[in-house]
Amino acid sequence: MKTVAILLFPDVLMLDVAGPIEVFSVANRYLPAAEHYQISAIGTQPSVRASNGITLQTDTLLDSAAEAYDLLLIPGGPGAYNGDHSALLPWLRNTTQRSRRYGSICTGAFILGQAGLLDGHHVTTHWNYTERLARDFPQTTVETDQIYLKDHNLITSGGVTAGIDLALSVLADDHGKKLALDVAKVLLVVMKRQGGQAQFSPLLAEVAKEGSPIVRVQNYVLEHIEEEFSIERLASMAAMSARHFARTFVREVNMTPLEFVKSARVDRARSLLETSDLPLKTVAYRSGFGSTRNMRLLFSDKLGLTPAQYRSQFG
Repeated sequence: MKTVAILLFPDVLMLDVAGPIEVFSVANRYLPAAEHYQISAIGTQPSVRASNGITLQTDTLLDSAAEAYDLLLIPGGPGAYNGDHSALLPWLRNTTQRSRRYGSICTGAFILGQAGLLDGHHVTTHWNYTERLARDFPQTTVETDQIYLKDHNLITSGGVTAGIDLALSVLADDHGKKLALDVAKVLLVVMKRQGGQAQFSPLLAEVAKEGSPIVRVQNYVLEHIEEEFSIERLASMAAMSARHFARTFVREVNMTPLEFVKSARVDRARSLLETSDLPLKTVAYRSGFGSTRNMRLLFSDKLGLTPAQYRSQFG
């Protein structure tokens, strides 16, 4: 029998808890009793209120919890990155050292980071928090486009429902792909998603309306995305030489000017695919791709999906 424990704390995201736990619960329907997952909720108090207002009961308090598990999971939620977890960090450090595997769902990575358990590892979290995670824990390599990521016995996942993907992966490791697929079918989810987290997040952060010549160029591109742009043309808008403009742009934006244009085109096309029934050819033209072929190639490169697949999934 394998032991799975999940940590509860105030303001936890309930779906981060329920999603992966249901994977192991459903798996128990297929497994002989001797191979069942023994699931327990652990916390510093008898009950906690989740971020949606529902109260969750803990099975075991930290001071009486086991010292090791086959899998220890840390869910996310506002309490993960805003709460004070000093009382549980010593226990967490000790228990993860003894456990076979440990990991986080969504922003639960922040609690692992506070315990020093992310240093030197490749990890991921919800796409909206990857920059903050990298800033808060600079000794960690944060991957931005992974649904889940395994690094030795540490497993981290992207936002919310990615915890189900993580749990299915663990199940496949423990009992084979067929059982994981059977459980995925019961839960009406896929074993492996097309693309990564990038398909859910904008490629570009919001650009300020006023500012430097670089910002003015960015806004012009966003407002006239259907036009053609070269380095020379963009540089002339900023009244700079092409070389100086390119260097200044990278310094201020952290990407090249042409990479910015490509990402802006993808974001515009995504918006049109989500909100309209325009033919792909029209979407490509209005986004400045020039052809559906160019749009398809860049979509596949950036998002791991074709425009048609993206529309089917999000439109």
